[in-house]
Amino acid sequence: MKFSGTDRYVATDDLQMAVNAAITLQRPLLVKGEPGTGKTMLAEELAAALGKPLLRWHVKSTTKAQQGLYEYDAVSRLRDSQLGDDRVHDIANYIRKGMLWQAFDADEQVVLLIDEIDKADIEFPNDLLTELDKMEFDVYETGERIAARKRPIVIITSNNEKELPDAFLRRCFFHYIAFPDSDTLKSIVDVHFPQIEQKLVREALEIFFRLRDVPGLKKKPSTSELIDWLKLLLADRIPTDVLANRDPASAMPPLYGALLKNEQDVHMLQRLAFMTRRGAR
Repeated sequence: MKFSGTDRYVATDDLQMAVNAAITLQRPLLVKGEPGTGKTMLAEELAAALGKPLLRWHVKSTTKAQQGLYEYDAVSRLRDSQLGDDRVHDIANYIRKGMLWQAFDADEQVVLLIDEIDKADIEFPNDLLTELDKMEFDVYETGERIAARKRPIVIITSNNEKELPDAFLRRCFFHYIAFPDSDTLKSIVDVHFPQIEQKLVREALEIFFRLRDVPGLKKKPSTSELIDWLKLLLADRIPTDVLANRDPASAMPPLYGALLKNEQDVHMLQRLAFMTRRGAR
């Protein structure tokens, strides 16, 4: 069972090695990298490549680790007891399975994505140490122990917004997705746009990397934003010459809203362009 990328996902040799090592070690794969570098898509494509179901647990700032195991709905049970519902006598009727429980309870091995774990409270990873290590947990309300029938393949993503605890890191295989170089980006573009004109790709990549190299950008454009930009260029039938012959001192590339995502970066580039034009006079 080896992962080597898919027709829709270009995986570098280092990434392939990391995925396959995590599977061999039966450890969660912790994937970090800039937003938009394909961390979430990795889990989706891994599941597709291995022919396994995918379960997604999207973590938010309010998410608690317990929600991944189960939640006990005491309010519904109280309401049903007031209404005389017979369901109230079986507490199991008020236990809602979380994503980890669903993954443990599956008849076949699944790929479990825990997406953007660094959004949650700092205690969130620590609260999952035993469950991810031993692949089991107790349901205190019913007294039962839930153990994984088939150990899931766990992919955990992080945008590196906060440090994760050492005890949690020790239980993971780690991989940082470095930003793709020009050749890798070209391969990614070819996967998404097989018929695209190569001259357009060359000119677009030159502008894209020039933008990323501008010092002081609050948010550098990502791979996913490059794909969106190219999609717009093709949809609007922007001629390649518009990119090739673009004045370097002009304020913005066409359809720049797909690449730049905040007003500070837009204003900064406009000021740089103004200073460039004034210096050329």
